[in-house]
Amino acid sequence: MNPERILIAEDDVRLAQLMREAFVRRGYEALLLHGGGEVVPAVWRLRPDLLVLDLMLPGADGFEILRHLRPRWTGPILILTARDGDFDQVSGLELGADDYIAKPVATPVLLARVRALLRRSRSGPREAELELGELRITPSAREVRAQGRLLSLSDSEYELLVFLAARAGEVVTREQLFRELRGIEYDGLDRSMDLRVSKLRARLREQLEGRAPIRTVHGRGYLFAVERPPR
Repeated sequence: MNPERILIAEDDVRLAQLMREAFVRRGYEALLLHGGGEVVPAVWRLRPDLLVLDLMLPGADGFEILRHLRPRWTGPILILTARDGDFDQVSGLELGADDYIAKPVATPVLLARVRALLRRSRSGPREAELELGELRITPSAREVRAQGRLLSLSDSEYELLVFLAARAGEVVTREQLFRELRGIEYDGLDRSMDLRVSKLRARLREQLEGRAPIRTVHGRGYLFAVERPPR
């Protein structure tokens, strides 16, 4: 079996080399790029299993790269950057990134996030088809339809929707979401999952005429509430 291929787009040469060495020691194939203009052509040419993307690359920044890659390339994208503001996190996730880590980051944490993203991408959901209100979720095709109309969702949005929908009527805690979807424990402070839920809810509202089945349960978590579709 060929090793999984990770493409690292990072202009800090020393940091990029350290990441490459860490990935190779864990059995991955790791390739380096230092300029933003190289990333999109390299993704089409090399077809990596995962892209580690710095936002501040010379030639083309990470946001521009995300706009070019999504939605045509659906592989997992992990943003690793010194820009740790909420605006940058929201922008990165809304443009299609699957995870966001602020530098500096400990190597075990980076490896855990990468393993979680690759595991999700590699295995895919195994749930049976779900019909909830006006939504029909078909895991075998990774499709979500509303009254027969195909909805456009990124990989991370789809995974989150399936996780919540499979537990419809139950409150899902942040601890569950972090553990199952990101492979880490919730530290009580990280708001990235809240941002991801908000993004999914907004995307559903765009495509369901203002409706979204995901509810916030204050102090507890999130609830997928099944409602009858409008007549």
